[in-house]
Amino acid sequence: MPIAPAATFVARARNRAAVIVVATLAGASLAAVHAQPASATPPGIPSKSTAQSQLNALTVAAHGSMAGYSRDLFPHWITVSGTCDTREQVLKRDGTSVVVASSCAATSGRWYSPYDGATWSAASDVDIDHVVPLAEAWRSGANSWTTSRRQSFANDLSRPQLIAVTDNVNQAKGDQDPSTWQPPLSSYRCTYSKMWINVKYNWGLTLQSSEKSALQGMLNTCGS
Repeated sequence: MPIAPAATFVARARNRAAVIVVATLAGASLAAVHAQPASATPPGIPSKSTAQSQLNALTVAAHGSMAGYSRDLFPHWITVSGTCDTREQVLKRDGTSVVVASSCAATSGRWYSPYDGATWSAASDVDIDHVVPLAEAWRSGANSWTTSRRQSFANDLSRPQLIAVTDNVNQAKGDQDPSTWQPPLSSYRCTYSKMWINVKYNWGLTLQSSEKSALQGMLNTCGS
């Protein structure tokens, strides 16, 4: 059997190396396509220990009356910067590869909803959840606030009060507190409890005993 020239062996080796490189790059691309995007992380989420201290400091009280409540008493969404309103700001913050029109409306992007683990490519499938719902705030002390203060609460971008999530999950939550509703994705309940506690603490809102018990149970799932 004739022996192939050295040049032939070199060419074959180069071809094999090229195939390996292509396969590796293809695998990396596939992994990138299927990789789960990072969860939305609103600002101001406290540590477990800080959240525990804040929870301990909250005043426990029965729910107040819903008399006189209207979402219109919590004006939103307001213009934040240029043509961008609060909803559009959160969509840009919580999404990946978000493209917006001159009006600031999101025309494309990807949004991972940490409440249920779903990913969406249309902004119309995403709601901006008020972590502490407006009606819940009303019956926890916001009924005595000025409209200006309620507007600040409804558009709070400095605390973990606003987050982009799957629209029907947000609608299923409604105005429920953690004693009757928690994120379907149980692994996010630790974070959710810390967000809820922080918002109520910073805005001076009260909580019910059943709500406090539920929050403590969720907080107990957090690592040290």
